[in-house]
Amino acid sequence: MCMAILMTYFSMYIWLLPYNSAVKAVAYTYGSSGSVVTRIQTRLKSWGYYTGSIDGRYGYVTYRAVMRFQANNGITPDGIAGNSTLSALGLPTGTAAAATQRYSNNSQDLVLLSRLINGEARGEPYTGQVAVGAVVLNRTRDPKFPSSVAGVIYQPGAFTAIVDGQIHANIEQSSINAARDALNGWDPSGGAIYYFNPAKTTNNWIWSRPLIKIIGKHRFCR
Repeated sequence: MCMAILMTYFSMYIWLLPYNSAVKAVAYTYGSSGSVVTRIQTRLKSWGYYTGSIDGRYGYVTYRAVMRFQANNGITPDGIAGNSTLSALGLPTGTAAAATQRYSNNSQDLVLLSRLINGEARGEPYTGQVAVGAVVLNRTRDPKFPSSVAGVIYQPGAFTAIVDGQIHANIEQSSINAARDALNGWDPSGGAIYYFNPAKTTNNWIWSRPLIKIIGKHRFCR
């Protein structure tokens, strides 16, 4: 009886193996279409690789843009947006999607993160707005901080926008878009858990944090 069950399980595993592999290795290439292709085009266009229209169709112009991006980022320039290319673009891959799903499926997290970005980074470059959202999410994965988006944002003294009420300012569409991008896995901050505006801070301690990068007026740090 046990042997029969084992053989049945093994047969099902072999039968499902191609499906499981396909789920983990999603790729987009010439002829693909849909929302992910739209996001690929949007990223490539914002970084100067893509010159066509953002239409969600993976045509020749998109294919060539992906190849140029790959060549400049140490990825085999095959024109196929697989896991390594999607990751370099800051888009969720087959494995990364599961890690961000608990956030992206929560509309309350989207609204709250949008308002925080709006209050903290209104007027900053779009990449900097996404980076502010990414810092919040990076903190939820760091044991030194609360494990939820709301917990991180409302941690006492964590963000100026909570203190001065800017979190309630009229929200801009770019803040909502930036929150979505951050929730979907794009992290322009490079893994930062702190950021600050040197022109506004009076905190000497924050200057001691190792700098990762500067985007707009903000310094993003570990």
